[in-house]
Amino acid sequence: MVRLNVQRSKRLHTLLFAVLLTIGLGATSAMPARAGSGGFNTTGSMNVARIDHTATLLSNGDVLVAGGNNNTDGYLSSAELYNPSTGKWTLTGSMTVQRDGHDAVLLQNGEVLVAGGLNPTLCCGAPPLASAELYNPATGTWAATGSMSVGRYSFTLTLLPNGEVLAAGGTDDGTRTASAELYNPATGTWTATGSMTSGNGSLGAVLLQNGRVFVVGNDNIYNPLTGAWSSTTAAPTFAHAPLALLPNGDVFAAGTIQGNLIFNPPTAQWTTFAPPPCETTKQGCESAAALLNTGKVLVAGGATFVNARPYPIEETNGLAALFDPSTLTWTSTGSMSKSRLGETMTVLLNGQALVAGGETLDKHLGHLVQIASAELYTP
Repeated sequence: MVRLNVQRSKRLHTLLFAVLLTIGLGATSAMPARAGSGGFNTTGSMNVARIDHTATLLSNGDVLVAGGNNNTDGYLSSAELYNPSTGKWTLTGSMTVQRDGHDAVLLQNGEVLVAGGLNPTLCCGAPPLASAELYNPATGTWAATGSMSVGRYSFTLTLLPNGEVLAAGGTDDGTRTASAELYNPATGTWTATGSMTSGNGSLGAVLLQNGRVFVVGNDNIYNPLTGAWSSTTAAPTFAHAPLALLPNGDVFAAGTIQGNLIFNPPTAQWTTFAPPPCETTKQGCESAAALLNTGKVLVAGGATFVNARPYPIEETNGLAALFDPSTLTWTSTGSMSKSRLGETMTVLLNGQALVAGGETLDKHLGHLVQIASAELYTP
């Protein structure tokens, strides 16, 4: 089950693909309530329901949510801030364009870089966006910066140790691209760098402890010193985002009922272990994930296959589980108060995990609806 990184519950189409593999189907004023250990409690709802948005932890501890889409407003340019001390969401400046399928990263200077995605005003098969923009937390405003050389959506942005940002993979005009490029915050420009060994719809990327970037899906590693990519050992089963860099330097990757995986960069070896207890042949619960300050990985949300009449249906669920890397074992933990998939999950400075948005099955309407609700997980 997938969806958005540890940065972003990386993309809904990836999530649904993983669900199908697993199942095998042919602004409020609420204060942030602290749940008991291992539980979810609701907090203030966003002002706008959204899915396929980005969520970025700012230097001051607030969380910036930007873009996405919903059935009412379509693609979104709006952005809002979550304040952990009050549990409130406040609208902030809107992006210069509507974006869905974009990515975001916090720069070393505290600004947020957003790039790429799709824009509904460019209808009728228009290519993805190459444009990029910067959010300034001090002013709450966005300003255009240099555009990428390639328009792309459903790709990854990774902050490198030298302060530059690597954009890799994604989809360019309907084709999975292998291209990559670097953003220089000092000049506001992008420069092409080496291409991956194969195209990738960017199932996820993570910065390794040695400063290199690991991309799952085509299992490529980028070396910033040479600007070159190299293939590494292919995952033995389907591995995808959410990804998490574990304290020992290994990489946690979500999987399917065949098992989740851990990648060890020094040996280029994969370890397969049992999926979470809430992952079955008819259910997934890894829509979003995050590495908690405890060193454990929290996964939550997904789809459940229900053999209903007259037709089987897929419902959303709020199930969650905790993975302990030291023992390669899972334990069940409290469920979310709202069933959802496609949500973002962001670890706050206080150690809680903020879950926001996504979509849930409205049984009365008979289809998925985007939601604005949010909740907090307390380890």
